[in-house]
Amino acid sequence: RRRGLPMTNDLDAQFTQAKEDVVRLSKAPDNEAKLKLYGLFKQATEGDYTHGKQPGMLDLAGKFKYEAWKMNEGMSQDDAKLKYVELVKQLQAADQAS
Repeated sequence: RRRGLPMTNDLDAQFTQAKEDVVRLSKAPDNEAKLKLYGLFKQATEGDYTHGKQPGMLDLAGKFKYEAWKMNEGMSQDDAKLKYVELVKQLQAADQAS
C-alpha cells in the first residue's frame, strides 16, 4: 500500500526516467507497444479521456490512440505511471536481449 508523498516523488522520478529511457532503445517498439505506451502516458499525465467525442472513422491514427487511452479509463494516474515504468523496463530487457 502506498503512503504519502515520498512514494509519489519516487514514482514521478521513475516515470521521468522511463520517458527518457524509452527513446534510447536501439530499435523502436512495435506499434502495439507504442499504443500501450501512449495510452498509459496519457492516463498518467492527464487522467481519464475528457476531450469529447472520439476521432472520426477516417482518422485511423487518432482512433487507435483514443482506444489505447480509453482502455486505461478509471486507472489512477499513479497506477498508470507504474505500468508505464514496468512496460519500459520490459522493452529495455527485450532490447538488450536482441
